Amino acid sequence: MPHTDPRIDAYIERAAAFAQPLLADWRALVHQGCPEVEETIKWGMPHFVHRGKILANMAAFKAHCSFGFWHGEAVAQQGKSGEAMGQLGRVTGAQDLPPRTELAAMVARARALIEGGVKPARAARPAAKKPAPELPAELAAALAGDAGARAFFSTLAPSHQREYVDWIGEAKRPETRARRLAQTLQWLAEGKRRNWKYENC
Repeated sequence: MPHTDPRIDAYIERAAAFAQPLLADWRALVHQGCPEVEETIKWGMPHFVHRGKILANMAAFKAHCSFGFWHGEAVAQQGKSGEAMGQLGRVTGAQDLPPRTELAAMVARARALIEGGVKPARAARPAAKKPAPELPAELAAALAGDAGARAFFSTLAPSHQREYVDWIGEAKRPETRARRLAQTLQWLAEGKRRNWKYENC
């Protein structure tokens, strides 16, 4: 007996007329290829879950449907990933889908990946490192004359260097700027970051 969710029945009934048979057929195909699959709604769309892991999903829009696999192109190497959500592109009718045997093979691959404990490959987003801040002339001159402060400042991450630079640069009056510069040199010589007072709060 398939593990169905009445919310997905309602989702299909609310979909546009062209989408209803496509969604129903995809649903049947997934259940056929993975009889233990369970249905749920995630992010407002029907999802199919196997052993607690997302196997596939489907969605209906005004003019197209989309079908996809959580393991992405490891399952469906269709070359249509950029056309719409999922890996099968913008589906407006059965003619936009691969042959049923190929779809069934995709479901089988997705199931095997989950049962094999394979995690979906996700593109790592490299963190954009900010460059070291440009030093105000007076800070650069002060550091040049204080080896201890300069040595500690050079060990700080750019973000922590920027905290000192911004603090000095935000001073509106020359005397405030001079006072902050002196305080900066003292704290750096003591091996302290700008917000050292709050680090152990």
